[in-house]
This record gives sequence, structure tokens and C-alpha cells, in this order.
Amino acid sequence: MVTNIYVGNLPFSASEDQVRQMFEAYGQVNSVKLINDRETGRPRGFGFVEMDGGAAEAIQALNGADCGGRTMKVNEARPRERRERW
Repeated sequence: MVTNIYVGNLPFSASEDQVRQMFEAYGQVNSVKLINDRETGRPRGFGFVEMDGGAAEAIQALNGADCGGRTMKVNEARPRERRERW
């Protein structure tokens, strides 16, 4: 079963490879996607990791861990709430 994990409060300098390496210590990582601002293309400081196994262990171990001087927030991703456009 694939688990989608939210990873927040990342330093803007973090790369997908760095995030992948952190999570691979706990299991198979299927994908890493760091989110960039649509207008500027600059990193927004959060992303998502998909894992097959070891997701619960990764969440427990990495939530609150230091990454580049910032305390990461790591939890299971929730579905995005739909927003109405005007």
C-alpha cells in the first residue's frame, strides 16, 4: 500500500535528492515532489513523499527532526480541500 506523506517546513535550499535520502532510511521511496510557487518558480518549503513500506516509521522518526536548521513537520497527507473560485 502506497502512503502519501506531507513534509513541511523544509529549508528552501532542500533538494528532492536530499529528502529522498532522509526517507530511504525507513523504506522504499516511490517519489518525491517539492512544491514551487507558480508565479516565481521558487521553492515553497514543503513537498510530498510516496512510500510503499516504512511510512509510519519515517513519520514518527522525522516529524520534529532538524533539516538545515528548520524543524520539519511530517505527517500523512490529507486530501486537498476544494476551494471555490470566484
